[in-house]
Amino acid sequence: MDQWRIAVVGEGGVGKTSLSVQFTLNSFIEIYDPTIEDIYRKQMIVDNRMCFVEVINIIGQEEYATLRDQWVREVQGFLLVYSITSRASFDLLENFRQSMLPAKREEPVFTLVGNKCDMVNEREVSREEGAALARKFGCEFFETSAKTAQNVERVFTNLVRTLRMHKEAQSSAAGVSPALPTSPTPGFPTKKKKSFKCIVL
Repeated sequence: MDQWRIAVVGEGGVGKTSLSVQFTLNSFIEIYDPTIEDIYRKQMIVDNRMCFVEVINIIGQEEYATLRDQWVREVQGFLLVYSITSRASFDLLENFRQSMLPAKREEPVFTLVGNKCDMVNEREVSREEGAALARKFGCEFFETSAKTAQNVERVFTNLVRTLRMHKEAQSSAAGVSPALPTSPTPGFPTKKKKSFKCIVL
């Protein structure tokens, strides 16, 4: 069973916790509870292979920069999340993305997520704008609803699939057979990754 640590990054109130809880517990949080970071865990099957996913919620405030950077160094994949009802949360994504880069020795794997797509009457960011930003970042893009569960499972499944592809590509380039993570702690691989780019579908 392979193991992956995924960070959910974005401004407060965009639904990071709701996405994580919907993914791991199949439920929706009605009352927002601000958090510095939360950790959620789930076993799932992706492409007929069992895996263990650990999800960490990270906010971008500068006062938590040290704690945030510690988490960033320890994860393999990132969900950059904004709310389609908040232009401000969308405009901050470039800053969040740039703040992640110094803490990593390789280029991280990002997926862009526009959450709260069930609130179409309050939309401030178009789907086309989200897709354009994903192309700029060189990553995949999904609109999700933590409330209705739309695309939530799909986002995490696709990110796990992408992380596996990159790991296998690195192993092939090194001339060795792909191996599952052997770290004793979930989400902590023992080998450093080489640079890679995100895949745009």
